[in-house]
Order: sequence, then C-alpha cells, then structure tokens
Amino acid sequence: MKIAFVGKGGSGKTTLSSLFIRHLAATGAPVVAVDADINQHLGPALGLDDEQAAELPAMGARLPLIKDYLRGANPRIASAETMIKTTPPGDGSRLLRLREQNPVYDACARPVELDGGAVRLMVTGPFTEADLGVACYHSKTGAVELCLNHLVDGRDEYAVVDMTAGSDSFASGMFTRFDMTFLVAEPTRKGVSVYRQYRDYAHDFGVALKVVGNKVQGQDDIDFLREEVGDDLLVTVGHSNWVRAMEKGRPPRFALLEDANRSALRTLQDAVDATYEHRDWDRYTRQMVHFHLKNAQSWGNARTGADLASQIDPDFVLREEAVATA
Repeated sequence: MKIAFVGKGGSGKTTLSSLFIRHLAATGAPVVAVDADINQHLGPALGLDDEQAAELPAMGARLPLIKDYLRGANPRIASAETMIKTTPPGDGSRLLRLREQNPVYDACARPVELDGGAVRLMVTGPFTEADLGVACYHSKTGAVELCLNHLVDGRDEYAVVDMTAGSDSFASGMFTRFDMTFLVAEPTRKGVSVYRQYRDYAHDFGVALKVVGNKVQGQDDIDFLREEVGDDLLVTVGHSNWVRAMEKGRPPRFALLEDANRSALRTLQDAVDATYEHRDWDRYTRQMVHFHLKNAQSWGNARTGADLASQIDPDFVLREEAVATA
C-alpha cells in the first residue's frame, strides 16, 4: 500500500509520517519510507543524528542506476538516457517489490532500527547550493516517481512518502501514485488552504484523500476543521509529550506514546487498509500513461531527442501478479 503525507510547511506532516512509520514497524509490517520533501527531515524524525542523516545516499544522485535497472530488457526504451520521471513500465521492465532485495535498494535504501523493528529509508537528497539557479527539485523527486511507477505492492506492506510541502507535487503525476493521501492540516485558515487545492485535484483523478487535523487544542479546533473540510476529516491529533521528547532527540520507547495518539495512528492504518479492496490497477496504469504523454509533449521529447510516446506498451497493466524480469 502506498501512502503520501502532504500539507503546508510547518503543518507537522513529517512528524506525523514518522509516527505512522514507527506504528507500522511496530506491527512487524514491511515498510519502505521515502523522504521526498525539499527539506530532508524524515531521517532525524526517525531517530537519526545529523551525521547519520547526512550520510544517507541521495536517490537523485543515483538516477542513472535507477533508470538502467528499471529499464531492464524493455525493448521500447532504447536507453536509460531516454527515460524521464514519468516513464511507465512495460513488457521487459524490472519491477520493484517492498520485501525484496535489489540493486535500487542496495544503492539508495538504508535500514533504520525502530524499537526492535526496522524500516528501509530512502531520501531524494537535499537541494544543494550547487543546484541553485541551474536545477529543478523535480529532477530529484523524479527518482521517487520512477520507483513508484515500477512498484508492485500488496496488502499489509507499506511505502510511506513524506511529500514536498504545499501543492508542489501537482507539477508531476506523483500525486496520483498513492492508495491514500493524508493531508495534515492545522486548525487555521492557512492550514486548510492546501486542502482545497488537493481536494479538487484528488476528485478529478480519483485520489483517496483524508485530512489529519494536527495541533488541535480543543473542541473549537475540531469544529473549525469539520466546518472547513467536512467528512474528509479523518482524525485529529493534539499535544504529545512523546513527540516533544523525540524532537529533542530523546524519544522514549514507542510503546509509551499517548493512548489517544496511538489510537489515531491505528485509525490511519485502518483507512489505508480499507482502500485495498478498491484498487484499480487499470486506472493506475492509465494515469501513468496520461502524465507521461503530457511530460513528453511539454519537455521530454525535446530534452531526450526521442519520441517518448513510443515507450508506452499498450498491452501492459501494472498489477500485483506482474512478473519482473531477472
């Protein structure tokens, strides 16, 4: 199951995504966590110190390896250089599974121990001073989008992505890659502004969207969020001494997280798991093709010097029983 956490900067989406990742790890489920935010804070939120976080391998810096591996023996893709962030898989492509070991995970993922469990953590890499004025951050998150396009995930296994703040992810088709999108919103007018943008896009593309109210202090805050977002409000989260200790770098055992917040995390997981029966791999694949054609026409063909529409395999549908090439 693929889950995104989105919200405006400062909403607490990284904190909540890290709590959800810890919750899933505590259940023993296989988890791949991805930091796709321009501000790389997920590693520290999962307990890494600054030095450990800085040593995480950047997916954006390993894009040629990722492309070459995923291309596999797909005859429609002449070279890794002609792959762009939206390139969909086809017959002969290599696919990714959460439970396997493969060269992409070897190069880009590192295990993070969480109270006896472990998750794989992948990061896009920071936007550096050398990138200023010459690079777009989507060139880094493109590695995440390619991996999601080639990911075959099933029930009771989870890919959790901490997305860029605001509505920035609409610049690509990545916002359609998820079974569930959790929008973290504070009980303020600014806090719900990103929700309105996401709501409209989500409706147009059939994206499952639920709001998690954060920094809620009382019934008035809950009433405000309910008035602004309606039935999309799934659950609210208030002050947490456990989170405060975590943010100081001294997290207690996760089992000591407050009961109300543990219950909220179970509610998030229940909402994710409930989407399994509604998965539509045909639509998922059509959306990949839709955004690939848009990007090809907008800039991809000119950038690569190739007709990227020819990369589309009309007979291929990504689904759980798809078989990856060796």
